[in-house]
Amino acid sequence: MGLRVAPDQGVQVPIVEFREVGKSYGTFDVLNQLSFSVKPGERLALIGPSGSGKTTILRILMTLETVTSGNVFINGISLNREQISGREFSASEDHLRRMRAHIGMVFQHFNLFPHRTALQNVALAPLLTGRMTKAAANERALQLLDKVGLASKADEYPARLSGGQKQRVAIARALALQPNILLLDEITSALDPELVEEVLNVITDLRNETDMTMLLVTHEMGFARDFADRVLFFEQGKIIEDGPPKTIFQSPHHERTKSFLRKVIAAGQRV
Repeated sequence: MGLRVAPDQGVQVPIVEFREVGKSYGTFDVLNQLSFSVKPGERLALIGPSGSGKTTILRILMTLETVTSGNVFINGISLNREQISGREFSASEDHLRRMRAHIGMVFQHFNLFPHRTALQNVALAPLLTGRMTKAAANERALQLLDKVGLASKADEYPARLSGGQKQRVAIARALALQPNILLLDEITSALDPELVEEVLNVITDLRNETDMTMLLVTHEMGFARDFADRVLFFEQGKIIEDGPPKTIFQSPHHERTKSFLRKVIAAGQRV
């Protein structure tokens, strides 16, 4: 079942919305009453120091984490709560599965199955969800591997692929279910520097060729500037600054943003 769209009331419904979301581990607050929304087709870059809550946001959207408080909506439908016979309950696994059906995620460390070939890794989700026959899933997987420049590696196992090739397979796998929302979590941080560009080129092509909503967590500030329609700067689970890339990177308003970017530039990154 695809993502349901809330009734049109004359206002565009955000494809993603966080409303006063808190996330805690014991006494440590990762997200602190966080509220923001994302328009359909928008490309959002989430930046900030390590531990500021950026990856947690993606993991909540992928239902790998649950919120402690507040609510998250996908196309106007609650992710973590569901209505049954007029009563509200915590989301069931069936509800979560329906809600994440059109969300794809690319992880920092690839997360490929080592005992499956590149083609089998990409074809697996359409097969397990029953969306495609084996023949159709394999055909789709080969098309996606070709899209990321790896059709010739379809029968290779992950151990025989470079880090950049593994990440490109992971991107193809995330696209296999034709997601409306693509989550990208530090997808170049585990790569050798010379392999970063080949992965970022694939994401640039996806940005230019599709209308997917994309949320990118990255420390590649130059790429964030070129990729994003909008940038959110996070500190201690809160949004400190929110604006277009030109504003955030060239004339940020908040002193904490300025300090962060100064340190990034001092470390040799291009902004």
